[in-house]
Amino acid sequence: MSLALDYSGFKIVLLAAALPPAPMLLLAGWGGWRLKRGRRGGGWLLAVALLALWFSSTEAVAELLSRMIGQPAALTPAQVGALRGQHDGAVLVLGGGVRRHVPEFGAGVPNDITAERLAYGVWVARRTGWPLGFTGGVGWAATELREPEARIVARVAAQEYGLPLRWAEANSRDTRQNAAYTLPALAAAGVKQVVLVTHEAHMRRALRAFEPEAARRGIRILPAPVGLRTDALTSFADWCPSTEGFERMRYLTYETLAWWAGR
Repeated sequence: MSLALDYSGFKIVLLAAALPPAPMLLLAGWGGWRLKRGRRGGGWLLAVALLALWFSSTEAVAELLSRMIGQPAALTPAQVGALRGQHDGAVLVLGGGVRRHVPEFGAGVPNDITAERLAYGVWVARRTGWPLGFTGGVGWAATELREPEARIVARVAAQEYGLPLRWAEANSRDTRQNAAYTLPALAAAGVKQVVLVTHEAHMRRALRAFEPEAARRGIRILPAPVGLRTDALTSFADWCPSTEGFERMRYLTYETLAWWAGR
C-alpha cells in the first residue's frame, strides 16, 4: 500500500471520529454507560451530549463559529464591477469535490460545494471579463474518484455555462498543492490579480496557502468567499436542527481542524 493510500485511510477514519455527530454520540454513550452503572455524572454527560447534538445541527451556531474563527468579507458587486476593464486578472475557483457518477447525467458532476463555487466564479468572470480557471485533482480522501475534479468541472463550465476554462489544473490533491501548481501557470500568462473563489469556511486556509506563493510572483489575491449568510441569527428556525445547519457545522469543524493541523 502506498503512502498516499495510507494517509487517505487515516484521514477518513480521523474525520469520521472528529466531525459531528460522532463526538456527541460517543459522549452520550459514555454518559449512558455511567448512568446505567450508577456512577456520578452520567446524567450530566448525557444531557450535555444531547444539547451539543442539537446545537451542532443549527445554522445559528454555525454562523457564530464562522464569525469566531474569522469570517471573511464578501467581494461586493461594486468591487467586482470595478475590476472590469483591467486586463491582468483571472478568476480562480478552488475544487471542493465532485460526484463520480450521476445516473441522470450519465457522468460525474460537481458536488454542492464545488457547484456553488463554480456558479459564483462564472458570475464574477462574466462581469469582469476575466478568464476563468479551476484547480482540483483527486483529493486525498477521494479514494473512489477516477477522474480529476478539473476535468469534470471543465466539461460543466463549457457545456452548461458556455464559458470554457482558460486553466484547468488537475494534479493537486489539497489546498497547498492548488496554490503551488496553479500560480506558476497564471504568472506565466501575465496574470497579476486573482479573484480566489472558495467557501467562507475555507478561505482562511486558502489564503494561507495562496498568499505567500502569489507574493513571490507579484500576484495580488482578492478573496471572493461564497456561502456567507446575513440572516442566520434572525429566527427561531436558525436555532433548530436543519440539514443546512448540520452540513455547514461539519464543514466549519473540518476546516478548523485542518487549520490547526497546518494542512
